[in-house]
Amino acid sequence: MYQDRLIEIVDFAYLRLREKINGGRICIENEASLQLQLASILKSTGELYECSKNELFSIELEKPVLLSDGCFEKSGTTKAKIDVWVSFENLETKTKNSCAIELKFFKYVNHREPNNRYDVFSDIQNLEAYGSFADLGFLIVATDHHHYINKDRYSDGTADFDFRHGKSYEAGTVLTYKTSRPYGDPITLSNSYSFAWDECTNGVHFLKLPVLPRQGFNTYPTIDAA
Repeated sequence: MYQDRLIEIVDFAYLRLREKINGGRICIENEASLQLQLASILKSTGELYECSKNELFSIELEKPVLLSDGCFEKSGTTKAKIDVWVSFENLETKTKNSCAIELKFFKYVNHREPNNRYDVFSDIQNLEAYGSFADLGFLIVATDHHHYINKDRYSDGTADFDFRHGKSYEAGTVLTYKTSRPYGDPITLSNSYSFAWDECTNGVHFLKLPVLPRQGFNTYPTIDAA
């Protein structure tokens, strides 16, 4: 019932965040500040969508979640923390939908390659596993470094981890570090993805990727990746 509203809220907040950062209205220095700025816009936007006294928009940062079966590949445990978790519910009918958002912010001066690229796919893997806690999911990546967007090529040992503009991932493909000392275990995702960046000349570039959590709502509307 509330999935459409959550998608509109996230889309609007994402657009305003990009505009404010690249317009110089707000400044982000790290992932924590990106999280706080996005959360502030989400909160004010979400509350505007409360149309009746029974409707409630909620937001949590670093929401702890616990799997009852299996474990998260990223941590190797049953525990994880969702960067930003938002929900919309009707207190009278008990209807509720929720959305998990994972964030990444890569600065040129803190170049950490190729591990940053691996971490992006690891976050997508976590989002897919959030079906018990969220109906919708989004990964948002921000960076001032073109390395992630349009670099000519990556080394053969780490080329699997590629989310450059126009690239895609096919469900079930195994992504592997082909190096003598791998940063992490191979990653396999359940869904297919197409990567489309929102670039800004001499600014911060953004990627917003919709992710469908497993075991979530089975009546999804199409999530627009634009």
